[in-house]
Amino acid sequence: IIQDCLTSLDTCAKLWSLEKPVAPQQQKRRGPSEQAQFVLKSLNEIDNELTRGNAEASLKKAKRAMSVVQTWTTEDIPNKYELLGSLHSYIGRAFFILGDMDEALEHHRTDLQLAERCKLPEATSRALNNMGLTLAQTGQFAQAVEFWEQMIPLVDDGLEKAWLFHNIGSSSLNMKQYEEAKHYGIRCLAAAEEAADEKWQLNGNVLIAQAELKTGNVESSVSHFEKASSLARLTEDEAALGAIQKALNEAKQLLPDGEHL
Repeated sequence: IIQDCLTSLDTCAKLWSLEKPVAPQQQKRRGPSEQAQFVLKSLNEIDNELTRGNAEASLKKAKRAMSVVQTWTTEDIPNKYELLGSLHSYIGRAFFILGDMDEALEHHRTDLQLAERCKLPEATSRALNNMGLTLAQTGQFAQAVEFWEQMIPLVDDGLEKAWLFHNIGSSSLNMKQYEEAKHYGIRCLAAAEEAADEKWQLNGNVLIAQAELKTGNVESSVSHFEKASSLARLTEDEAALGAIQKALNEAKQLLPDGEHL
């Protein structure tokens, strides 16, 4: 009702630290400092293109950067495979925007393999998230939930937890697993309250309300829709308020006679 449960948090993974470059007179070929500049410049450009919505340009730059990095050895840059994983992630995101989900999955899967190989929790979380988003986008909710559930122990930030639980709960709702949807709605709400974030408190309440309505718990559904309505007013979210009020009025019609407000 409120927003697409597949809306991605556009987070950038922390990448790597390069060794101190050797003195120029000791270099017989392009040294780490020049490689570092190339890497940072390339990633900056790739990210900027994605941020502006230029997926094709981002894809082209990421592929060009990957062709260069693949020629390097781990002596040239110790974090070569971490960098390749980041580039696969960018390429996967570009393909996602362009609507090629098969290619997106392939690159996010490679990113996941590299992250696990290098034992990088943040990169692993990033890849698991992108796998989940891509699978959910194609309606493969059960598989998406499997990847997102693997993320749970890797996530510490309260807002990210709220978003993750909401994604899992919304996918459960789509699969008509209403008790699971309610469970994750409650977890989403708790994480949002801990983070003092009213937007995600609103989303959590709506998810619980939807799940409760589907299982016939109309009074609880109405109560959570009312809480969401109050939060929408508090945050001055007129679009959300209109959608919530409509759902709330429909839910109230299902209350037993004499309980309508």
